[in-house]
Amino acid sequence: MKTTVRDVMTRDVVTVTGSTPFKDIALALIEGGVSAVPVLDDDRRVVGVVSEADLLRKEEFREQFYREGYRPPLRARLRHPKGREKAAGDTAAELMTSSPVTVPPEAPVASAARLMDSRDVKRLAVVDGEGRLVGVVSRRDLVKLFLRGDEEIAAEIRDDILDRALWTDTSGVTVEVRRGVVTLSGWMERRTEAAIAARMTGRVHGVVDVVDRLTWKHDDSRWEAG
Repeated sequence: MKTTVRDVMTRDVVTVTGSTPFKDIALALIEGGVSAVPVLDDDRRVVGVVSEADLLRKEEFREQFYREGYRPPLRARLRHPKGREKAAGDTAAELMTSSPVTVPPEAPVASAARLMDSRDVKRLAVVDGEGRLVGVVSRRDLVKLFLRGDEEIAAEIRDDILDRALWTDTSGVTVEVRRGVVTLSGWMERRTEAAIAARMTGRVHGVVDVVDRLTWKHDDSRWEAG
């Protein structure tokens, strides 16, 4: 049931090396239709990332090379303490952000999403156990999960949750999916089992919301609390 980074990542990745010149990096970004590229060493290990923002430092800090005594605004200096160094850079090694944020291909997509959020990045380099690049996963790749068809979502709920994961009679449950919103109706033997079915349904990739209309024959919630 769990979708991994391997399932959604982009395998055909635009990359550069540490010696790639500034203008070649810019060309790679434009032609590749991406906003950042991994920097690889000779063994395809990821050693850094160069983004559009890294290239734009040269424009942001340009004036200091032409006006004596010029200093960028305080906000720019605080936000990018190495901005001046990157503005003077001519190769990927001089421009890149070192210690890139990476993720293994077998990681759940939920973990990748949390990592992007906590590190405030839009994409992660996907690396194997030796740090070699195998792909890139972006926010857009994760958003695509919500484009799963209603029939595909309904089939996963029936097959993987109702028929396999729940060790109980689910013959009375009806699943309806419209635009990613799942409606569970019908009956189950116990109230706690109905609650579990609804929670597990909400974890299926592509589900936007769950409308729980399940009823039950036995209210065992008090027993569970005791």
